[in-house]
Amino acid sequence: MITAYRWNHAERTGGWIDAGQLAASIDSIRGGSDVWWIDLQAATPEEEALVLQNLLPVHALTLEDITKPRREPDALPHFPKVEEFPDYLFAIVNPLAHLPSEMAAGRPNLAPRGCTRQLSAIITHNALVTHHYDPLSSIKELTSYLNKHSHQCERGPDYLFHIVLDSMVDDYGPTLDRIEDRLEQVEDEVFLKPTPALLAHLLELKRDIIALRKTLIYEREVLARLQRGEFALIDDRERVYYRNVYDHLIRYAELVEGSREMVTDLMQTHLAAVSNKMNEIMKALTMISTIVLPMSLVAGVYGMNFKVWFPELEWTLGYPFALTLMAITGFCGYAMFKWRRWI
Repeated sequence: MITAYRWNHAERTGGWIDAGQLAASIDSIRGGSDVWWIDLQAATPEEEALVLQNLLPVHALTLEDITKPRREPDALPHFPKVEEFPDYLFAIVNPLAHLPSEMAAGRPNLAPRGCTRQLSAIITHNALVTHHYDPLSSIKELTSYLNKHSHQCERGPDYLFHIVLDSMVDDYGPTLDRIEDRLEQVEDEVFLKPTPALLAHLLELKRDIIALRKTLIYEREVLARLQRGEFALIDDRERVYYRNVYDHLIRYAELVEGSREMVTDLMQTHLAAVSNKMNEIMKALTMISTIVLPMSLVAGVYGMNFKVWFPELEWTLGYPFALTLMAITGFCGYAMFKWRRWI
């Protein structure tokens, strides 16, 4: 599906254009004074050929990177990158779709980048082309923004692309909040109930955090280059907006790094708590065995039934004597443990 928006510089008005009219506007798209945004969502090969080969011809390698999700549906999205060509700027980013733990049951995906989607963008002097195969909240944000502030489109495609990136980065906020809430819950439980299920939950959290961390690292390099002023198609006036997005991304990256250290510490604490619990169990069993052992010795000795050597076997008070002796030895063992403060 192709969606197109045009800012008419002469009339100073903006509006949505039917996809069927794009072919007739080829001169305006390629180099006129009007500003265009063309979005391709789940586009067919014919629609991709119309925009990426007829209206705005791109390099074969660019087209290959853009269409990778369609040609290789089981492959991971392309790594984020930004490249400058003679007449356009090409960028790929990976918006977050979901965390690995939030994937549908029965569809495991151990690859950290499997939780992202691919968003490709082409920026020319007067046009922004975005391409993606899944609905993205950042694209919806730009659509809503243009409906409310159509005159802002006049600032150029580099400004429009910043809005997409800003929305994409802001989407990390709620996800990080959910992870922090889960970490706080686990932190309370790790000392009270260090169960195997809790360890599995910690491993799940670690997997989510690693996925976020790797995604943010890749995005950071792209935004660093965009805000640095390397590319002529990013106007100096708009660089401050890219710098603002970059600062947000750095802050989220630091939060993820802190969460990664926290989940590692919680896993170590969990293992230590399990080990301490096991030590307490072994300590209790050892004390019970130490107390019962003298009793077993007394019972074993008097159970041999050698009447010649044990005349007390026929003693009337022999049985009470043996029980009393076993009780005394058990009490002495318990008293020693208390004296040494082992219990």
